Amino acid sequence: MTVEPREAPPATSVRVARAPVDGSRSLPPLVRRNTILLTLAQAFIGMGNQAIPTLVPLMTVQMLGSATLAGLGTSLLSVSRLVVAYPVGYLTDHYGRKAGMLLGMALTMLGAISVGAAMLAGSFALVIVGVIIFGMGVGAGQQLRLAAADMFLPARRAEGLGYVLTGSLVGAFAAPLLFTGAQALERSSGADPLMTVWFLMPLVVLPSIALVLAVRPDPKTIAQHLERYYPGYTAPPAAATALAEGGGLRVWIRHYPLATAYAVNFAAQGVMAMMMAMTSLALSHHGHALPLISLSVSIHVVGMFGPSIPLGRLSDRFGRRPLMLAGLVILGVGSILVPRSEAYVVITAGTFLVGVGWAACTVASSALITEVVTAGERGRAVGLSDSVSQLASMVMPLAAGPFVVLAGLESLSVVVVVVLVAPIAMVLRLRESAPGRYEHA
Repeated sequence: MTVEPREAPPATSVRVARAPVDGSRSLPPLVRRNTILLTLAQAFIGMGNQAIPTLVPLMTVQMLGSATLAGLGTSLLSVSRLVVAYPVGYLTDHYGRKAGMLLGMALTMLGAISVGAAMLAGSFALVIVGVIIFGMGVGAGQQLRLAAADMFLPARRAEGLGYVLTGSLVGAFAAPLLFTGAQALERSSGADPLMTVWFLMPLVVLPSIALVLAVRPDPKTIAQHLERYYPGYTAPPAAATALAEGGGLRVWIRHYPLATAYAVNFAAQGVMAMMMAMTSLALSHHGHALPLISLSVSIHVVGMFGPSIPLGRLSDRFGRRPLMLAGLVILGVGSILVPRSEAYVVITAGTFLVGVGWAACTVASSALITEVVTAGERGRAVGLSDSVSQLASMVMPLAAGPFVVLAGLESLSVVVVVVLVAPIAMVLRLRESAPGRYEHA
């Protein structure tokens, strides 16, 4: 985004060296410190986020004696995140980003303890209640990426998002440590690891709470006064960069750049969730063993979070539109490879590309939202985006099953192409005169 430097001071005043106002500007120490804290917090939370898809299916079979409801935990996670996303955005807009993040972590810890207690009591109904509370905490934790974006100048905002998403990658690979601890307790005390792992969860959440409490000042405060933290920076007129405050949902969904971001998020999250659910089915269908299936899923996770920082930098340099378009195309290519090949390498390459495409779309669309909505309403705007994307992650995997039964795995590639047509068309119509500068269509 182009910004105008301040006018030179009069000759009689003391001259202060101005820092560059473009993307080459170095991060202030305070912003760098806060970014590190948020990234570490995301890494700890990322460890806990693996609990639902990993543990709940096993718990369901153990408690009910059937795999009929094995997918219930993942569905409840999506529902919880959908329900909580916008209200937490409202909270962060009024009381700061830290308030929403801390609430999310408190709910995560309460939910984990509730699930563990329900397992101890042998009540599957209470397990469901605990999973819902846990899922709401996970959904509220999505405000971490907004907090990171708040602290960066527009020219480096997507890069800031990339740092936090990279923290998710660290957490995903550290999650087995939590499960290993539960198994160690089983050997020493005989306790069921499917129960004890939930009681160990506070060991992950408490450090995250401490890290967020150490963030000062609140990222929303930095967003509202960037010039205080970046000497020499002058914010452009509000009308040139953002919608006026007070518009709300009706204005946002009618604003073409925002509507495009929401459509891209819906498609990216839906396609990613569907292909993630179907990859294991495709690999198993072609006779590949469970360890290889697990490795393929891990490679998919690397694709989702590993390239976040370089993708953020590319978005800052070339614009949100090119990266969203590239992400949608990469999603499409990966989604064609997964169901239409029998080769393990090809299927795994496809699921990796699905992850990369999701990352590109997520980084670029999230940066776009923060650029056209003021700091006082970003929490709700990002919350709406999360609600839309979670709706997609609920609907598309469920819809994939009937297509596979009726027309085979290959039909999924057709479904993906149909889903991607509309957002690709919207991105092509988006007018971005410069990175972060949009014309409302």
